[in-house]
Amino acid sequence: MKILLTGVEGYIGCLLAPYLQARGHELVGLDTGYYRDGWLFSDRSLVPGFPSTINRDIRSIQPEELAGFDAVVHLAELSNDPLGENVPELTYQINHQASVRLAAMAKAAGVKRFVYTSSCSVYGIGNGDEPMTEDSPTQPQTAYAKCKLLVERDVAALASEDFSPTFLRNATAYGASPRMRFDIVLNNLCGIAATLGKIVMTSDGTPWRPLVHTLDICEAVACTLQAPAETVRGQIFNVGHDEDNYQVREIAQIVADEYTGCEVQLGDGGSDNRSYRVSFAKIHAQLPGFQCAWNAKRGAQQLHDIFDRIDMDTSTFTARPFTRLKQLKHLSASGQIDDRFYWNY
Repeated sequence: MKILLTGVEGYIGCLLAPYLQARGHELVGLDTGYYRDGWLFSDRSLVPGFPSTINRDIRSIQPEELAGFDAVVHLAELSNDPLGENVPELTYQINHQASVRLAAMAKAAGVKRFVYTSSCSVYGIGNGDEPMTEDSPTQPQTAYAKCKLLVERDVAALASEDFSPTFLRNATAYGASPRMRFDIVLNNLCGIAATLGKIVMTSDGTPWRPLVHTLDICEAVACTLQAPAETVRGQIFNVGHDEDNYQVREIAQIVADEYTGCEVQLGDGGSDNRSYRVSFAKIHAQLPGFQCAWNAKRGAQQLHDIFDRIDMDTSTFTARPFTRLKQLKHLSASGQIDDRFYWNY
């Protein structure tokens, strides 16, 4: 297929592009470049090279730019809950309205498939007793999660015999990427362990989080693209596997076990009330060829190896390009982007 991959320069996108190219697909990337300042390490086995890339905000894409593509894989949004809450109205404009506009233009241009990366954040609050399925009630707690549901609803309405949208509700991602993120839980805890030698948590670590490795997300996208259209048209898939549902304190202990001598200190509470376990039975049963190759322990080992290789220190771990909210605030404060997050230069 000829595929347009939005968010190609992001945490997942820079891995997904070569992953799909290795499957024989022709890739064109699109990215606005907010996080271009950050490159943690080089590894040609993970990222042998970038496809040709259109430097464009997704709000500025024109219909003619979608002509000739067989599929669009859409990653490019404001990318987590804290960032989405920073300016909620912009989150709705970029994550909801621009994403639906992109899908509608893709359909009009004759694009056959649209793969949307949603999030298990849509489940919001749960007690962890019953794993959430794709049919479970949703309780999104943030603008980011609410927008994911709005896009699922509005893009699903576009489905037809000639247009097959699919919605991948990813668990919380982890794992090494040159465009690293340290604002997601396992990556963050590994960075803390590597630089401080101990993990001091502000919460009691009881909330549940499902995890999924970035390369398993890439595999889910690849399998979706190659599946028969009738198998994936309009479908929602939770992406991950059941064994990677953890309480946050369990994730901290996995990281501490990887870093010999690292101590975990729990707090009393926390402001984040999201807690959910997720069932991944559907994707393993219904998406042909999909299976997860990673787990949290192996992911912590991967990060440990890379951090040792690059001799990571505190200044690198806390550098703004590796935390989405820090980087956007910097671009805004320095006048590089305006109050609507468009580039000034």
